[in-house]
Amino acid sequence: MLDRHRELIANCEPQTVTDVGPSGAPRLSAPKPCQRRVAESPYRPPVRGTHLPRRPHLDTLTPRYNDTPSTNRIAVFGLFRYIRLMKRRLLLSLCSVLGLCLPAFSQDTIKIGEFGSLTGDNASFGTSQNEGVQMAVEEINNSGGVLGKKIELTVEDNQTKQGQTTTIVRKLISQDHVVALVGEVASSKTLEAAPIAQEAKIPLIATAATNPKVTQVGDYVFRVCFIDDFQAVVIARFVLEKLHKTKVAFMTDVKQDYSVGLTQFAKDYLQKNGGQIVKEQSYSSGDKDFRAQLTDIKSVNPDVIIITGYYPEVSLIVREGRQLGIKAAFAGGDGWDGASLIPVGGKAIEGAYFSNHFSTEAKSPAVQEFVDKYKKKYNNKLPDAFAALGYDAVNLLADAIKRAGGTDSEKLRDAIANTKDFPGVTGNITINPERNANKSAVIITIKDGALHYFGTIEPKSAS
Repeated sequence: MLDRHRELIANCEPQTVTDVGPSGAPRLSAPKPCQRRVAESPYRPPVRGTHLPRRPHLDTLTPRYNDTPSTNRIAVFGLFRYIRLMKRRLLLSLCSVLGLCLPAFSQDTIKIGEFGSLTGDNASFGTSQNEGVQMAVEEINNSGGVLGKKIELTVEDNQTKQGQTTTIVRKLISQDHVVALVGEVASSKTLEAAPIAQEAKIPLIATAATNPKVTQVGDYVFRVCFIDDFQAVVIARFVLEKLHKTKVAFMTDVKQDYSVGLTQFAKDYLQKNGGQIVKEQSYSSGDKDFRAQLTDIKSVNPDVIIITGYYPEVSLIVREGRQLGIKAAFAGGDGWDGASLIPVGGKAIEGAYFSNHFSTEAKSPAVQEFVDKYKKKYNNKLPDAFAALGYDAVNLLADAIKRAGGTDSEKLRDAIANTKDFPGVTGNITINPERNANKSAVIITIKDGALHYFGTIEPKSAS
């Protein structure tokens, strides 16, 4: 073939210059038939210093003509690359078959995933939860871990954005290979995560997601907090029996499942027990101006305004309400517990009430020990309910892993479901058949610019 190629070149006449183009480049005459045959010849002389292209089979890695030393070196180099590639593919295949791939290399730890709103409008929720979770993990690991293994925590931030939880929970399960999930505070975010955890059969323990729908997703979804139908009754009974008020108005965040559910349960109890719903108004998370709704509510002169949303809007609503001259008492649920509630609400928020999971003023030795350790770790900061719930969720999970004898998902699920009287800092926790926590609630009041314990409501007395 090489001789034929040389013969074609010898018998061809070169192309001639026929003209000069506008840019000064020469225009060549059309190639003669013999020139086309040369161009189509399969032979290409080897080029020094270049690498041969990768081929899927060995034959094409060897050049057709080995008439120079450099070509032979290229062929040998290509052969070695091919052998290394085949070894790598064989190793990966063995890993896949035998279950020895990279995620399993870290079996000396127990991988747990946490998701929450660490940034965005509800950053106070996620930050508090994370501080409680981190503190529990640190204490467990310093005490020797669980079944001789340290907990390896992976934390993901949903940025308080709808839809983001779906992405990060899938990542925690499929890429980080966690054996359990902890989170979230907001019910709407937890409802994004729950179906994914259920499908993957990864136990999920919600910290403060109180909407009843959360655990109805499936048998791998649990929570360490009370639920909204209990909390709503606590609020309603407090209004009727402690404040002795009957004329009630509601403001509901229609973008939050938590708020919508809490309003409905509280309304039902009030209407069945002598309360009168005189006005209902709604708003959406992120709103800043509530004067129209509050003006309408003021016109009916309620005794109490129950705001079932979260602290960023609650503080603004109460402040604008007082500016408009509203004299009614304000009350709400655990969503009020946030870092900006008092700083933004100011004097206007004084005398308001809300239900919660935990109070730093509780006399329990376990609570006071937790408060002292938390303040020491976080620069004298007081823990809120979501820090306490994050702490309880991890400790309950660790206890369940011990009782399950490992992290097998089905055995771990059953161990969590069989939790009885676990001594949490938010109270003793028993997981009922609906995978909810049977526990008490506390009433918090705001006085002198601080949160203060008002009273405790036990589950049996809330219905």
